[in-house]
Amino acid sequence: MVTIGDVAKAAGVSRSTVSYALSGKRSISPEVRERVETVIRSLNFTPNAGARALATSQTNVIALLAQFLADEFAPAMLQYILGVTDRARELGYDTLMVTEEDGVKALKRISDSRMVDGFVLLNVAEHDKRLSLLRTAVQPGALIGLPSDPQGLDVFDLDFAAAGRLMVDRLYGLGHREMVLVSQPQHVVERGGAYVWRLANAAHSRAEELGARLHTYFGASAQPEIGADLHRILDAHPGATGLLLNNEAAAAALPSVLQTRHLRAPDDLSVIGRYSDDFARTFSLPYSAVDSAAAELGRRAVEQLVRHIENHTFDHVVELIPPVITERGSVGAPPPAHDLR
Repeated sequence: MVTIGDVAKAAGVSRSTVSYALSGKRSISPEVRERVETVIRSLNFTPNAGARALATSQTNVIALLAQFLADEFAPAMLQYILGVTDRARELGYDTLMVTEEDGVKALKRISDSRMVDGFVLLNVAEHDKRLSLLRTAVQPGALIGLPSDPQGLDVFDLDFAAAGRLMVDRLYGLGHREMVLVSQPQHVVERGGAYVWRLANAAHSRAEELGARLHTYFGASAQPEIGADLHRILDAHPGATGLLLNNEAAAAALPSVLQTRHLRAPDDLSVIGRYSDDFARTFSLPYSAVDSAAAELGRRAVEQLVRHIENHTFDHVVELIPPVITERGSVGAPPPAHDLR
């Protein structure tokens, strides 16, 4: 294994000079720096992470606290994780993914050990128990998900309330007067998933303002349960001409459900979902959808976190991304006949 001493000897400099070239803590001449970097490349030298941490007080590692929960659709969570890890890698940071069930215990252990430079939190609950500890941690943190009290935190999320209003407005503007909304499982709300009720409440209020009817349901997070839920819901509302989905599992199951019922979107039923473009491509979904902006949220969270780490800033932001519908041809005027059975 090549050591820092090997690099120093080959470059004709001291070990401390090589360390300064790596850490940037002291200035060295451009000529010496270039000579050291040339030797590092030629010897394929990789700095020891522990030594680098001692020299710079940085590990160049970000902790990502996330869980794949049974009542949420795992492929959708993966989109957020990729958004974080891809941007962290581009900025020169490794990602330590932590899936421990006790998030408070995990955050304290990792913070106290100084093994990371900062935290990104997923699965953020409305009253998340991790947040009081994060506010007092030595390392900065960023949240993907809006808690009830974002004070003193960096928060990035989709504006779910605006998304609910936008979905209803889009269908109402085309003439739809009876719609159905299928949300995540009820357990997600009970656990603190405020994004579910934020979208549902806003959509329901907007429908009432417009004089339209919106039937709201919770749906399962996996097959075959969600397929059965969709059949049951459509059976219950044969006059509904618009279907709104805040449930990725429902969106993935819908093509087979519509095929079984001999229905097509938008000829028989207009459909608007809420999921990322990557998710749509992965499951070949032909439905228009509010982009959940998973990759964008991950990118913004990491960039803000790295800004705190490297510039030692203490300002905080709460950014809600305005919803945008990506049109895929599943929305149109309501059909003359409304029987969807």
